[in-house]
Amino acid sequence: MKTKLTLLLSFFILLSCSTKTSSEDFINKATGRYYFNDDEIIEVFFNDAELYLKWRNQEIKPLKVNDSTFYASELNEKLIFNNNKNRIELAKKREHHGKTYFFNKLDKNEKTPSEYLADNNFEKALEGYLAIKEKDSLSKIIRERNLNSLGYRYLRNDSVQKAIQVFTINTKLYPNSSNVYDSLGDAYLKAKDTTNAKENYKKALSINAENENAKRNLEDLTKNDK
Repeated sequence: MKTKLTLLLSFFILLSCSTKTSSEDFINKATGRYYFNDDEIIEVFFNDAELYLKWRNQEIKPLKVNDSTFYASELNEKLIFNNNKNRIELAKKREHHGKTYFFNKLDKNEKTPSEYLADNNFEKALEGYLAIKEKDSLSKIIRERNLNSLGYRYLRNDSVQKAIQVFTINTKLYPNSSNVYDSLGDAYLKAKDTTNAKENYKKALSINAENENAKRNLEDLTKNDK
């Protein structure tokens, strides 16, 4: 009797362990990078056939509910893999207020706008940020002050060309803002490109004649011409 109980217990232990793993077909289809939002990624990978997530510098091991559903306590969400549509759907709950949420899978070589920017692919980064603006003009991802702060961080770290790229993107997103041209002027000034610095300070002043930084720097640059 004891032997039977031991064998039965061993069977259930093996069964519970096996349910943590996923099939090869599921692994192949589910592995990849998904949009958590328009400029942030949640990555799905497997270790010993068990599903893991990488998100915001965290490694998360969700609890497997069934073959396609996992619960991630860090997100407080139940993730349902719809591999036919290449996306992760969030199980409906009261907090969603009837709205359907899902994370679309990125194509093999697809990147987020900030990733393209990090790779110095200015055109793709700009294309991505403009697409976000068209979809949601109030998205915090493309807030003028956020991008401006990013540009100045690059400038302080002497990544001048990267700062120029960020500020240029901001001028495309907010062409009627004096501040974005003023910032771009600052970046060109640090790059010792006085021609483009003057041009952008002038543009800033054409939008807002009271922009003191642009006014002061343009006057200094003009004095040097005399």
